[in-house]
Amino acid sequence: MRNGKLLPPAFICVVLLLTGIPVPAAAQPALPLDDSCTSLLVTKGASTDGSVFITYTCDGEFHSHLEYTPAADHPSGSFVEDIGGGQIRQVPHTWAVVGYINEHQVAIGETTFGGRRELSNREGLLSYPALMQLALERAKTAREAIKVMTDLVEEYGYRSSGESFSIGDKEEAWILEMIGPGRGVKGAIWVAVKVPDGHIAAHANKARIGRFPLNDPENCIYSENVTSLAVEKGYYDPDSGEPFSYCEAYCPATPFDLRVTETRVWSIFRRAAPSLDLPSDYHRGVAGAERYPLTIKPDHKLSVADVFALMRDHYEGTDFDMTKGVDAGPFGNPFHVRPLGWEVDGARYSWERPISTQQTAFSFISQSRAWLPDAVGGIMWYSPDDTNYACYMPFYCCIDAIPVSFTVGTIREFSWDSAWWVFNFVSNFSNLMYSYMIEDVRAVQSEIEGTYLAMQPIVEETAVNLAVKDPELAVRYLTDYSVTHAELVVTRWRRLGESLVAGYNDGYIHGRSQGYPEEWLRRVLKERPDQFRIPPE
Repeated sequence: MRNGKLLPPAFICVVLLLTGIPVPAAAQPALPLDDSCTSLLVTKGASTDGSVFITYTCDGEFHSHLEYTPAADHPSGSFVEDIGGGQIRQVPHTWAVVGYINEHQVAIGETTFGGRRELSNREGLLSYPALMQLALERAKTAREAIKVMTDLVEEYGYRSSGESFSIGDKEEAWILEMIGPGRGVKGAIWVAVKVPDGHIAAHANKARIGRFPLNDPENCIYSENVTSLAVEKGYYDPDSGEPFSYCEAYCPATPFDLRVTETRVWSIFRRAAPSLDLPSDYHRGVAGAERYPLTIKPDHKLSVADVFALMRDHYEGTDFDMTKGVDAGPFGNPFHVRPLGWEVDGARYSWERPISTQQTAFSFISQSRAWLPDAVGGIMWYSPDDTNYACYMPFYCCIDAIPVSFTVGTIREFSWDSAWWVFNFVSNFSNLMYSYMIEDVRAVQSEIEGTYLAMQPIVEETAVNLAVKDPELAVRYLTDYSVTHAELVVTRWRRLGESLVAGYNDGYIHGRSQGYPEEWLRRVLKERPDQFRIPPE
């Protein structure tokens, strides 16, 4: 918040209309799923050190800028301007926010599920990015954030389509799912469920809260109209004998929806808890298949590095492995251009939609820790671009500056001065010979992230000691550490890009010709068996 105005959400997910796949009108989603997001929530009891993690991949075609909003006092009677063409009342004090985490270690991510189009209310003032920013500025806990968001839409109206929010603090993690009540009607239809301690949860552009308890406010809260509006609109028949399900009422699925959303949830769950042996039937749209649970207990507790790894995924090692097959080309490239859906000879098809996608503008993993002072305990591990090529850098929630390279640049003009463009250069060039170049990228990625994780206890011990003696000095120390080291990473990534150009010039690999894999050559010969054959002498 600056000068009473909400900062422009440069990091929102851009949503484009999916073309090429007709969807039955009765279950037509409000929003397409080409440019979408993925979130993972990890509770204290499910992490190795008692951290609460929230992850977020913000996917869309835009150049992201990392924002810092300082804490501020506001005069009585002041307003937040430029909110959906209107204004809302300001509060006396707002908290500092770094990206998507505030000074009290509250973090928020989201994925768009769209839901029923007729429930959109474009006359409402508050979009989901505005709600997230306002909640971070006004809430000290996840529960407070939920109340801030739901109270605001009740008073000013909700203008976005269906959203699943991940909200975490140093004690709890919650999923809040929200959709509008229809044109010209204020408020929203929503339900929030606390992830049980020791469990993890995930969502990926599909509402996931099904049946929920009606008399357990400690673990579940909801709007008064959550069931009644579904009955009024004909989404739910109370005489059917079936329990009410939020996701079935407000976000009915099609086989295409399940393919490009629930496959991501399934992959996170199958990697975190292989013992569950979750079948693929549901995300493949098999009729009558059982839905995946909202939360699961992982087979082992997750570390920061484990969470990084879970967000890097193309279904490797499964029947849906995107690095295999003719569509991956000779060098096992999981990249597929959009749209996801396509049609040949009247038959409908869809590429797989992975967690790691080139459409990601940025991603983060927040880490909130109750046993440390807020200034030290809250971290947003952040990186531009695809999670597969990301290098997660720590930005502590107390810092009061952002690296310049994370604040400059536009999508219309390449610049080595922009961290976003540096990371995009590496990923785009690496796609030329993916199976080789990704190993070069992973070596640097692993080295940098490993160094950060090894240094973390030492850096934080120093910060805690400083915070006791001089809190302002602790802030300067962590700001300098976060900003300086992030710029060093960008410089290192720039050198990585330059080394890839030199090492893989003109199809050579470090000066040597490797040729194509035999498996791919056999596919070429199967399609054109005689064109390349050399007659015997």
